[in-house]
Amino acid sequence: MRLPKPLYRLKSKLTIENLWVYVVASLMVKPTYAYNVKKLINELFGFNPTTITLYSVVYRLKRSGLIREEISSGEKIYRPTEEGIKELKDAIAFMDELVNRLKKVTSSEAKQA
Repeated sequence: MRLPKPLYRLKSKLTIENLWVYVVASLMVKPTYAYNVKKLINELFGFNPTTITLYSVVYRLKRSGLIREEISSGEKIYRPTEEGIKELKDAIAFMDELVNRLKKVTSSEAKQA
């Protein structure tokens, strides 16, 4: 079943276009190498980002100091930094506030109708 266009766009904006949120959250669950982050996102959040997009986001997160790279058994392992965890918590708080406002507005609209 295809999603209506507005819902499809919303899902894209909240997942792929904000992939950094899911990368940092996944690395909080299990610090790991980049390809495994893709598997974790699929397991934890139910969507599958493309490999090139994921690697691009991992690179930008590392460059901006939200995750760090460590070498373990010859592999690059990524884990979130304190700054990355703080940014994620701020993003979650922002999304919670938006959802709560939407619920409040729509529930009061339903009462007035």
